Amino acid sequence: MSVSPEEPDQCIYIVDDDEALRDSLVWLLESSGYVVCAYESAEVFLDDYSDSMTGCLVLDVRMPGMSGLELFEALRERHSTLPVIFITGHGDVPMAVAAVKRGAVDFIEKPFGDRDMLGLIEDSLAREREGREKRMLEAETARRLGELTHREREVLDLIIAGKLNKQIADVLGISIKTVEVHRARVMEKMGANSLAELVQSVIAGETGTMRG
Repeated sequence: MSVSPEEPDQCIYIVDDDEALRDSLVWLLESSGYVVCAYESAEVFLDDYSDSMTGCLVLDVRMPGMSGLELFEALRERHSTLPVIFITGHGDVPMAVAAVKRGAVDFIEKPFGDRDMLGLIEDSLAREREGREKRMLEAETARRLGELTHREREVLDLIIAGKLNKQIADVLGISIKTVEVHRARVMEKMGANSLAELVQSVIAGETGTMRG
């Protein structure tokens, strides 16, 4: 199975104290065209961690010092968006299942096949890419909402509430012609070509604002 990354800036971060396993994963992933960064401990990775990291994290559950689960929780506290795949031994499966319930993407039990690992990697990278694109869209829409004038925001809220131009004019005490002008400006500023697009944009923008 040959898998190639769709985005060269995505990196697969491997954190495992087992040098042999770490090296074999690096070889597998690099030979499949991926960019890989390997770390021998959770502490070293955490020192290197940045919010700007994109890709996914392949993390051993049980390691000396800070465990994989402890690193996972530390990243959650930092609101990391890196999808996490846990590598587990048989006895660690219950812990990995608990981590999945808390937001990890999946886990894979040793010994695992190359095809299984590559499949998880491909899914995780797709998930991270889609999440990043969604957050960028939300941020852009929130920015557009912020550029509306007070009157344009009033008109927008009434449009979203399903009011017709005449009803909006009555509520705001302005002419229908003025409502039409404001409505056109709102559609233009929000980059919407239809009412459905406008509603979707507002929902996305408000979601982005709440996250921020």
